[in-house]
Amino acid sequence: MSALQNGVRASVTKPELKLDWCSHEAAKYAVEHWHYSQRMPVGKSAKVGVWENSTFIGVILFAMGANKDMAAKHCEPREAAELVRVALTKHQTQVSRIVAIAVRMLHKQSEGLRLLVSYADTTQGHHGGIYQAGGWVYCGQSQASVEWFHEGRWKHNREMTGGPFGQKRRLATSELPSRKQPGKHKYLLPLDAAMRAQIEPLRKPYPKRVRGVAGDTSANHAGEGGSIPTRTL
Repeated sequence: MSALQNGVRASVTKPELKLDWCSHEAAKYAVEHWHYSQRMPVGKSAKVGVWENSTFIGVILFAMGANKDMAAKHCEPREAAELVRVALTKHQTQVSRIVAIAVRMLHKQSEGLRLLVSYADTTQGHHGGIYQAGGWVYCGQSQASVEWFHEGRWKHNREMTGGPFGQKRRLATSELPSRKQPGKHKYLLPLDAAMRAQIEPLRKPYPKRVRGVAGDTSANHAGEGGSIPTRTL
């Protein structure tokens, strides 16, 4: 149906958007139902809930220092955080706008935070459209990794052998099925002028979308956003 009828432009009502800190239970529900991983990240996280017209539509999750190497050479581990999940159901607001508001909330309540990092999962066909829309700095792909099939699912090498989350177990992997995973697209968002001056020279041309996706764009995470359920960041 045309937006113009009898010379009168049809009105478009923008949804009422609200972001606020949410509970672990709400975040867990969103991730398990609306994120392709269906798993909460390990360790502590900052959880920003998202509502449209008073209806809960998802969560933006940040992990504080989850990856000790993610900001290497840029700043101290405590000065960086990772955007680890964008888990949204059907929504009208652009994902890039939702993420930008969540970033401002995190920055305001996190003294000393200077840099955000996030990854777009190439195995899910993601190229990082929401980061591009938000002006994040693309700095290439991360190193390839190895996953092991254990307890009915594929697990990253860090989860199997220990890693930055304080796991004490170190499981034998020699007899487990394994697979190599390509690197993910890495994006950085400097949060102060000095950090931006340091990060900007790392900027590379944005990668292009490799397959068609409905909606607008997509978090190490949430599909490509837009009017369809967001599956990954």
